[in-house]
Order: sequence, then C-alpha cells, then structure tokens
Amino acid sequence: MKVDLKFVAMQADVVNAASSDAPIFIAQPSDPRLAHWLKGYPPSVFSERLYQSIELMERYSIDLAIDLLRRLDAMDQLGKWQSANELCQALSFQPGFSFALGWILERLVETRCVEARANGDARSYHLRRAPWQPELDRLRAVGLSIDPANAASLDLLDYAAGLYPAVASGEQSGDHSLFGPQGILLWLKYFHNDNLTYAVNNWVSAILAADRVSTRPRLRILELGAGAGSASETLVRWFDERGLLPQIERYLITEPNVFFRRRAQRDLAKQYPDVALEWAALDVNLPWDIQGVAPGDFDLVYAVNVLHVSKNLLFSLNQALSALTADGWLVIGECLRPYVNQPMYPELMFQILESFTEVQTDPEIRPNPGFLTADQWRSAFTRAGFERTEVAPDVNGIREIYPHFFTGAICGQNPSYHK
Repeated sequence: MKVDLKFVAMQADVVNAASSDAPIFIAQPSDPRLAHWLKGYPPSVFSERLYQSIELMERYSIDLAIDLLRRLDAMDQLGKWQSANELCQALSFQPGFSFALGWILERLVETRCVEARANGDARSYHLRRAPWQPELDRLRAVGLSIDPANAASLDLLDYAAGLYPAVASGEQSGDHSLFGPQGILLWLKYFHNDNLTYAVNNWVSAILAADRVSTRPRLRILELGAGAGSASETLVRWFDERGLLPQIERYLITEPNVFFRRRAQRDLAKQYPDVALEWAALDVNLPWDIQGVAPGDFDLVYAVNVLHVSKNLLFSLNQALSALTADGWLVIGECLRPYVNQPMYPELMFQILESFTEVQTDPEIRPNPGFLTADQWRSAFTRAGFERTEVAPDVNGIREIYPHFFTGAICGQNPSYHK
C-alpha cells in the first residue's frame, strides 16, 4: 500500500506515548470551521455526537489492529523489513489476505510503532518498538457513553476481527462467515438509521438527490443495492419533508439479496403505502437491460455504498448512464477516502470480503480495491461520460481541517440532452 505523505504528516498527533502506555482517548470538540463546510445540511446530520463517535471508531480500529497483529503471530516477523505479500508467504497465509494485512500494518504506522518505506510499487514494514496493550473494553465503554447506538459498529468490528485468523489461513471464507446467521443480524443493526456513523451516508445522498431533481414534475427513480432499505427510507423521508413525494411516479428499489430485499419491502411498504414502490433484483455487474431496466427509463439512478464493489466500475457507471433520461442524474453516496490509501475504520469490516477486494483495478480511478477518494470518483464519472460532476460536501476542503471525514455523495448528469 502507498500512503499520501501529506496524510502521514497529519497523523503526527495520533500517538506520542511510550510503547507500554496506551494513549488516553479524549474526543476533542470538532473544529468550529467545519460549520462553514456543512452549513447546507440539517444540524442533526453532522452532530457533535457523530464526530466523537467517528473519532472513537478510528482509535478502536487501531487497537484492534494491534491486537490482530499479535493474534496473527506477525509481530515477530517484523524484525526485518517485510512487505504485506512477504509476510503472507512467511506466515503461510492466503495470498488474498495481503490487502487486509497491509491495512493492519498501515494502522500501526500511525502509532509510530511500525515504520514503512517504499519498495518499488510495494510498501515494506519494520517494527520500531512494541505497541501498547490494546484497551478495547475501555474504549468500548467510552463509545457507548458517547452514543449507545455505537454498539452496532463496535459489535461488527469485533466480529469481523475475530474472523481474521481463520480467513488468513484459508479455514473460512470472509463472505460466508460475515454473511452467515450471526453476521446477518450484526449487518442489519449496522446498516440502520439508528446507527449514526452509517446513517450519515444516507442523509448526505438523499439531500443531494433532492437538490438535483426537485424541479421535475415527475420522477422515476431506480435504486441500486438497497440492502435492508435504510437509504430508501431516508430518501423517501427527505423527499416527503421537501414536498416531493407527489412527484414520484415510479420508484424501483433493487437488491440482489432476497432476505434483505423482502425485509426492506415489508418495512417500507408499511411506512409509505401511498408511494409507488416496486421491488426487483439487479446485479450491477451484468447488463441492466436484460434485467428489466430499459434504457432512458429513469430520471434518477440512486445508490448508497454500492458502486465501490462493482467488479468493473466503468461498466456499472456506463449502465447507469444508459438507464437515465436525456437529462437524468446519477447520485451515489459513498464512504470516501480523504487521502490516497489512508486507512479507515470501516475497512476492517469489509476487506476480508471477496466481493470487496476481487475487483478490476485501474491506475487512475481505482488503484486499489475498496473505497475511493473524491478525485478518483470525479475521474470515474468523467470517463464514463457524465457531466456536471460534483462531490458534496467538499471533502477535499474539509480534510485540511479534519482528516477523518469519510462521508460524501457524488452526482453526474447524462449529457446527451446537449446533443
């Protein structure tokens, strides 16, 4: 993994304690300048409670990374310089685990217990000193005191971390284990609007979507990968608050997972019986027209935390463009990486999933699997043929004062109406 040097420099205040002492977690108040960047959003969307929760999750994931490096017996291998691939070979791990192992090592680079250096296109790591003893129980208590709903993220982080050794050795599949009976229940709690650290993605996306289509007399909406329906619920709720529900002529909500789709259909149909909701399965990696999505049928194609796992990102973006009317909009909400290859706490839950890592990469728009930067999304939208591309809020401006701001929505318009 490569890391933006500017980001590394900004982490100088993360840890300055001796290796035997865990630095005390204190969630400082958010920078007052954030209010300028977020003034267009309801105060409840970017609350102080959300800010402190994200700070806690970042620190919690660092302590989990320290714990995992020990549980994986990787600490003793770092007496000499090793890349993540070399570590995987030395420890007889599955080759595909190197992405997750690289993330663990980058988290420890932030603690200054591990140092990194460029080694061609790869990164090599060396242990400078033993890291502190993780304080997961204490940090969990702090997280729950900030917001009891943080249990959803903390539980899923713990569950995913517990699977790492078995996934590394090839004894278990990340997809099979994380989406087994126990995992499904944790995901349902995580992908819920009560969980502020996730729900913020839904709100940012819904607000941008409403802004882009509010003047249209009728709306035909296609949503991709709706999961259990938390993003759909927020979109309908926000459209209702804006007085836009009567304009919805058709709202096709798609989700390939039958369990999630039926759950979302049951809940949303009960809450909004007068909205023209339809339900279907759609695989974004296959041609959409053979799955019932006719070209030019929709004014808005909408997705929250979906397209970053498209196997071929440009293919899926092109399919979305084809599904739009001549002046239609694609609006997606995504977890955004502030700086290139900056480690982020949500990745711990996703990066042992084959669906997250086994994607086609591209040096310009997708150099690594997983989450993209705002600039990479802009490039991807442009290459796919969209115009008037925008990322909201301005995460590139925000990261200068707050490098843990991970939420954004991206939009682009079908340009064919110009022709």
